Amino acid sequence: MIIGAKIIVKGVVQGVGFRPFIHRLAVAHNLAGWVLNSSGGVVIEVEGEGETVERFYAQITCLAPPLASIETACIDFHSPRNLDSFRVKSSLNENGEFVLVPPDISICEECFKELFDSHNRRYQYPFLNCTNCGPRFSIIKGIPYDRAGTTMKKFEMCSLCAKEYQDITHRRYHAEPNACPDCGPEVQLVKNEKGKIENLSQGRGAVEKSIKLLQKGSILAIKGIGGYHLACDARNNLAVRELRKRKYREDKPFALMAPTVETVKEFCEVEEEEERLLLSPGRPIVLLKKKEDCTVAEDVAPGHRYLGVMLPYTPLHYLFFGGEALKILVMTSGNISDEPIAYQDDEALSRLENIADYFLMHKRDIHMRCDDSVTRVWKGKEMLLRRSRGYVPYPLKVSPPFRKEILACGGELKNTFCLTKGNYAFLSHHVGDLENMETFTSFQEGIEHFKRLFRIEPELIACDLHPEYLSTKYARELTELSASDLKLIQVQHHHAHVAGCMAENAIDEKVIGVAFDGTGYGCDGAIWGGEFLLADLSGFRRRAHFRYVPMPGGEMAIREPWRMVVSYLYQIYGNDFLKTEFGGRKNKDECQNLVKMLRQSLNCPLTSSVGRLFDTVSSLLGIRDKVNYEGQAAVELEMVARGERGVSDEAYGYEIRKKENKTLLIDPGLIIIGIIDDLKRGLPASLISAKFHYTLACIIGEVCSAIRRESGLNKVILSGGVFQNVLLLENVFRLLKTEGFKVYTHHKVPPNDGGISLGQAVIADRVGRHKNAVLDYARQ
Repeated sequence: MIIGAKIIVKGVVQGVGFRPFIHRLAVAHNLAGWVLNSSGGVVIEVEGEGETVERFYAQITCLAPPLASIETACIDFHSPRNLDSFRVKSSLNENGEFVLVPPDISICEECFKELFDSHNRRYQYPFLNCTNCGPRFSIIKGIPYDRAGTTMKKFEMCSLCAKEYQDITHRRYHAEPNACPDCGPEVQLVKNEKGKIENLSQGRGAVEKSIKLLQKGSILAIKGIGGYHLACDARNNLAVRELRKRKYREDKPFALMAPTVETVKEFCEVEEEEERLLLSPGRPIVLLKKKEDCTVAEDVAPGHRYLGVMLPYTPLHYLFFGGEALKILVMTSGNISDEPIAYQDDEALSRLENIADYFLMHKRDIHMRCDDSVTRVWKGKEMLLRRSRGYVPYPLKVSPPFRKEILACGGELKNTFCLTKGNYAFLSHHVGDLENMETFTSFQEGIEHFKRLFRIEPELIACDLHPEYLSTKYARELTELSASDLKLIQVQHHHAHVAGCMAENAIDEKVIGVAFDGTGYGCDGAIWGGEFLLADLSGFRRRAHFRYVPMPGGEMAIREPWRMVVSYLYQIYGNDFLKTEFGGRKNKDECQNLVKMLRQSLNCPLTSSVGRLFDTVSSLLGIRDKVNYEGQAAVELEMVARGERGVSDEAYGYEIRKKENKTLLIDPGLIIIGIIDDLKRGLPASLISAKFHYTLACIIGEVCSAIRRESGLNKVILSGGVFQNVLLLENVFRLLKTEGFKVYTHHKVPPNDGGISLGQAVIADRVGRHKNAVLDYARQ
């Protein structure tokens, strides 16, 4: 019997070859009907024998294109309407509806073969792509996803490209960035000499000349999918050193790019899961252990035992590699340190003119800048450290669904924002540190773009408690200027950390939350960062924390960890701290000035931060007295522990005592004393660092056990930037599992502040269900 059916498919089903797939499947089943892109997904109408229609429907999900991700598919049967063929209809724009947008995808195998096929008309064309690969998120201006809604609109296709684009059987059918050398963008090599732009070469010649310049040690600004990279030969010490100097980036590691996994293995150790991540369509930067005989310039990642490496993800990238000359390149974000990545041509020429010797540019505009993602493998699973290109804007699914549309503004450092709709949490790309106007502008532009793309009008705004964060001020201004009843919910920083990890692990109950990081505004106005919370999505009780220690000079104590050493030692030894090994190597006048500040409590905010404790130990061991990037002292302390003696089952002493309000107070003073004694005994820094890491793990185990005895809770959440430290994480995980705890960590969102916007969103949703939508943190 002939029947009709209407099928609606939602998910990542646009820009991934889904309509051609449906057309082929319908024709193969001899079905009549049509398919179209709508603002809500893909709509299919079919007619045919009942059994055939049902078989067709079943095969949609099991045979879908590799880049498609079907969230839901539903079918509605009806009487036949005498359709006589199967065709693709024009896109339908529906008010209020939205569709999931795919991230930017690395070049596929078929396009890669064409790139190096000298008989192909796209031979060595830097912008070839198809429905299975190429730019998506970075070029989309709006939905539905059609060429007119992308930055490729200005490039009119030649007859051959148009024929491919319109041929339902071709893999470039409706590939929106489709182009060739005759009709698409081309690369252009220019030199910017004090604002005077000199065009040196274009097309294939520009790439060839760029390769020669890189071989000679030049620094190039190369326009990619989500912005400009600054590139140089990673084995050329002078070039790497010069790039650091010009970029004002003294020590922070540079990312690398190598052409194949086999090449990567010449420099790094690569495990099976790490190889899978390197080759994945998102092509993230993967942290890999450096080989002992690695020939990459030491200045690429000074003080590190790991390198961040990615494989090429655009045709242009692949054209740079060939032979021994350029085996591995530095590919770092095109910016001056602390600024957002440059993505517009004029902006790049202006901002990068004192860094890059030459610019390799093109006219395919980038609509939304997007930095590279950074990830690593822990316990055989991915642990994202920066979620951006290749992952965004694909959302995280949350259950139960959000009751309201929410904008969560995130924090100050490693900022991301989060917008919600239904079951989806749209976590943004990496925005950066909201400490300058350029980054703040990028933050605002990103929010407006996501709102348009996913048709979200926030009813609730969530932000951090810190009154001076630009994200907090932005949230306040939004609610104050709103014509509607837009509510603001301020979420404590470490509560958001814990809630973010709960959300990605689908936990909706009370847990023991361990949140360790560098800085988070506390409910009492102090700087928190060593917190044990009894938490759920509605609120928390602070059950334990590290003893408060003054930070002499405030922010300066973060940039100069030796100040924290003075603070700890003065509390323990008084003026006698100058007689310690540390006091002997520091300027006594500087130390005495800090002591005066400590005595008078002058610009000495209190902190419970474990991040600052890491800094203290790093400086105490003579590893890092001043830092050039966030977390440097802690990172180098971990690297030292992973050296000669990277494992310890010996702990320093510490004190845990109950305060009057029954909160547990952790005093690390005995740790500092133990380290001083070990230094006197001449123990190596590697062993001292390993003991320190193991001691922190023991503290976490003991405090969690105490909270479990009181509360009966057995699930532990580990969140915050400190838990990017894999050595600590391994120790903690092992001890907690031995004690029978269920331990949950981050995998889908970063443990650092890049994940707190998700936590803010789920907390705001829960609190916003009540009439008085406000979090009462007053008792903490």
